[in-house]
Amino acid sequence: MFNKKMLTNLDVKGKKVLVRVDFNVPLADGKVADDARIRASLPTIQYLLDQGAAVILCSHLGRPKGVDPIFSMKPVALYLGTLIDAPVHFAEDCIGEPAARAAAALQPGQVLVLENTRFHEAEKKNDPEMAKQLASLADLYVNDAFGSSHRAHASTAGVADYLPAAAGFLLEKEIKYLGNAIADPARPFVTILGGAKVSDKIGVIENLLGKSDQILIGGGMANTFFKAQGYEMGDSLVEDEVIDTAKALLEKAGDKLLLPVDMVIADAFSADAAERTMSVGDVPAGWRVLDIGPKTVALFSEVIAGAGTVVWNGPMGVFEFDKFAKGTFAIAKAVAESGATSIIGGGDSISAINKSGLEDKITHISTGGGASLEMLEGKALPGLAVLDDK
Repeated sequence: MFNKKMLTNLDVKGKKVLVRVDFNVPLADGKVADDARIRASLPTIQYLLDQGAAVILCSHLGRPKGVDPIFSMKPVALYLGTLIDAPVHFAEDCIGEPAARAAAALQPGQVLVLENTRFHEAEKKNDPEMAKQLASLADLYVNDAFGSSHRAHASTAGVADYLPAAAGFLLEKEIKYLGNAIADPARPFVTILGGAKVSDKIGVIENLLGKSDQILIGGGMANTFFKAQGYEMGDSLVEDEVIDTAKALLEKAGDKLLLPVDMVIADAFSADAAERTMSVGDVPAGWRVLDIGPKTVALFSEVIAGAGTVVWNGPMGVFEFDKFAKGTFAIAKAVAESGATSIIGGGDSISAINKSGLEDKITHISTGGGASLEMLEGKALPGLAVLDDK
C-alpha cells in the first residue's frame, strides 16, 4: 500500500504535470478565508517549478450542483499568485476546449489552475471520458490531495489509468505519519477519539482495538457508550441505533477502551447554560453532557504522558463554547507535552489545536478528515491505490 512512486521518482523537466490538489478552501465575499490547504501543497508546486515543469492544478471546491460561479476556482488562482513567484493562469473549465487551449499554451515555470472539477457530474462518477480529457492536458499525474483520496473520482483515481502517477509531498507525508502510526507505531500507542457520533468511528475502533494499547473515548460519542452501560443520559446526544454495537465493542475491548469517569453537564445547549460537574451516572432530565470533567482530564493526561504514539480525532466536548472547551484544550496540552509522535486528524480536532495555540508542538496535523478516518479504519484509499508502485 505504501510502496508507491513519489514525486522525486519522476523526471519532470520540460514536462506538463497535472497535480490534484485539495484547494477546497472556505471563501468569504469571493476571497480565500483560510489558506491552510493551499499552503500545504506549496512544497509540491514549488518543487515542480524548480525542476522546470509546467504545473496544471485541479481541485474541487464546495458542493456545487452543476456550474455555479460561487464555487469558482478563480479567487483561489488569484490568491495562489500572491504566494508563489511564478505566473499563475486560470482556465474557465477543467476539460474541453478552454482547458486544452490553456494547457497547450502553458510554458515550463508557469502554473495553470483549472476550474472546479465538480462543475461536471462526471467527476463524482469517475467517468473514464472525463479522466481521459484531464489526462490529455499533461504528461504526468501527481496526487497531492490527501483530503480527497478516499473518493474514487475522475480527478483523484480515474486519471491515473492514463498517465504515469505518483504521490506529491503532502500525500507522502500523510502516508508516512498515518500509515506508520497504524503499521509500526512507537509504543505505547494511544488513540483518542471524540466528536459527536460513535457511528462515524465504529470502523476505526474495530480496526484499532488490535493495534492500540489504549483507546480514550470522549465527546458526544461517550454518551452512547454510557447508555449502553445502562445509564440514563437526560437530554444528551445519544445514538440509540448503535447502542447494541457500543455494547459489543465494550465487551470486546475490555480494559483497552477508557471512558470518562466524570462529566460536565449543562441545562441547555448554549454558551451561557448553567453547568455542574458530576461523576458518571444518570444524567438528570433536561440536562446534557457537554464536556469531560477534571478527573477524566487527569486520568487521560496520565495515559497520554506515557505514550510513544498518539493519534487524536475528535474533540472532548462542545469546545465552540468557552465554558465547555476546558476538556478539549487540556487534552490538547497533554498531547503537545507528551513527547510522543502525535498525529491529529479531523476538522474539529484541528480547530481545537489551532485555537489552543499548540499546533507547533504536534508532529503531524492531517489535512484530511474523512480520508484520515478511513485510513485509521484500515481501508485502502482509492486515490492512493491507483498510484504506480515503485
